[in-house]
Amino acid sequence: MKFVDLIKPTAVKVVSATSSKKRLLHDVSDLAESAYGLSAPRILEALMEREALGPTGVGHGVALPHARINGVDAVTGVFILLERPIDFDSVDRQPVDIVFGLFAPEEAGVEHLKALALVSRSLRNPGLCAKLRANPVPATLYTILTAAEAEKAA
Repeated sequence: MKFVDLIKPTAVKVVSATSSKKRLLHDVSDLAESAYGLSAPRILEALMEREALGPTGVGHGVALPHARINGVDAVTGVFILLERPIDFDSVDRQPVDIVFGLFAPEEAGVEHLKALALVSRSLRNPGLCAKLRANPVPATLYTILTAAEAEKAA
């Protein structure tokens, strides 16, 4: 599994300001709707249910909100870079500015876990996160995300 299989260029966005974690999850849901035609209310509900189990802020300014959702055909993702970090109840209590939302079909066991592992592993790389934070242009962010794997494979 590769980033290019998870996300498309229209699923990358820079958000100048958001007021709260819940508002950010709305932004993630809206982006999933515009990029993939998914139901924003259904995505938001699933993300909120998942957050109720425990926060998906994994530390170092990164959040990975994710959910399995009825009606989703394949594992897909959205990426948001926040110009101003927000509190996300992260494990390290640091504010979040890099958000990768991941959505999978309800029955996607292993594929969902592989995608989550790929995103988590990649966004734990401080160099990659520094590049993402330094380039607040959606097309550039998409290139950075998808090129990181190509560099590792070469």
